[in-house]
Amino acid sequence: MSAIDSFLVTLNSILWHNSILYLLLGTGILFTVWSGFSQYRALTHGFHVLRGVYDEPDDPGAINHFQALSAALSATVGLGNIGGVALAISLGGPGAVFWMWIVGFFGMAIKLTEVTLSMLYRNTDNSDNPHGGPMWVVSKALANRSPKLARLGKWIGALFCVTALVSTATGGNMFQAWNVGVITEEYFGIPSIATGIVLAIIIGMVIIGGIKRIGAVAGRLVPIMLALYLLAGIYVLLVNWSEIPGMFALILTSAFSQTEATGAFVGGTMGYAFLFGMKRALFSNEAGQGTSPMAHSAAKTDEPVREGIVAGLEPFIDTIVVCTVTALVILSTGIWNRSAEALLSPSVRLEQVADDAWTIKKTQAPSRTNGGWNDGDGLYVIVRAHENPQSGNNLHRLNGVVSVIDGVESITWNTLVTDATAKLKGPEIFASYVGATLTAKAFDTVAPGLGKWLVTLA
Repeated sequence: MSAIDSFLVTLNSILWHNSILYLLLGTGILFTVWSGFSQYRALTHGFHVLRGVYDEPDDPGAINHFQALSAALSATVGLGNIGGVALAISLGGPGAVFWMWIVGFFGMAIKLTEVTLSMLYRNTDNSDNPHGGPMWVVSKALANRSPKLARLGKWIGALFCVTALVSTATGGNMFQAWNVGVITEEYFGIPSIATGIVLAIIIGMVIIGGIKRIGAVAGRLVPIMLALYLLAGIYVLLVNWSEIPGMFALILTSAFSQTEATGAFVGGTMGYAFLFGMKRALFSNEAGQGTSPMAHSAAKTDEPVREGIVAGLEPFIDTIVVCTVTALVILSTGIWNRSAEALLSPSVRLEQVADDAWTIKKTQAPSRTNGGWNDGDGLYVIVRAHENPQSGNNLHRLNGVVSVIDGVESITWNTLVTDATAKLKGPEIFASYVGATLTAKAFDTVAPGLGKWLVTLA
């Protein structure tokens, strides 16, 4: 298992290198200018296309525009705008939300362009079941440019297929399943492995039916899921209405300055707010990833740009609308900089276990302010050590996990690697809510049990 983790960490450092993120953002700006700010067309003409105003029964395709959009959204809604936003705020602070908006806006132009190209070069030999995607674009486009480039196009197309498989297996499936697994284990005590098996069976039954079944299922479930989530989010925001103006101000100021440590939040710099916001937005809306064009290529239309305009709505719905609702729920409820759940005993100290390693010996879990601890609960304390480039100060999280044996609650602590003398910032112990769990807890602060069911289903 450690070998797999090491491989994924290495792969992640390559695929999510900062230079790739800057390249994608630059591409979005370029496509925006070239297309004459096509985002406007997506937000106006796109809704007319979705309503089927221009549909023709004889056009090639397997699914309608709405089903294609729903199929593409099913891979993004939940992936980044529920769990991803929580991660971005936890690590980069409220300022990350602003940069998610920026990337979402330019991502609309990327999505419109890549889907339009995919529609131009899709294979319609079987008009009832066309195929398309970046692999078809690069293969056909290079072959049309010069027969000598045909082989190169096929190799690049094959390379894309391999990377797409890795991406969908890890980000598209593992991250989604992990989010659901964490939620179900936190709230229902169901082991994550069991949740993963159930998800694999259900998803397999849908995928085996091909794009028509995927489109039909997504066309029914995605709108319901989105409507329920947005209605619940609006309810929470109405309850916390007085906090909303301050949250927008906090997002804007934090986007261009350092966010100081407060409560469970250890602090965040402008640079990391930008990076985490950009990463989560691109991961959420999948602009430039090449997966969305494969779904849209099955749409029933003979106008390539028409489907591209529909696809341009995806980053708007996913990143601008749903991500914003999630962010405001997290910020307005105060779950992002929540108070401590418990306090360490005054006798507990950090101990140096190696030249550059510090930890806390296994301790008995102190009483929790809200109920008791469960086996496997994650938590952390804040430690002063070396300068932390992410937080802009010398604060770090030292994570631990609760174990309950014969009714005795104890905490096993991780090790902090640092060349400085480590000291506890204070006795406060904070519950560790990762990804979608943080979002669920935010909903629960307003209506207990709302996040438990809403986020699990969404």
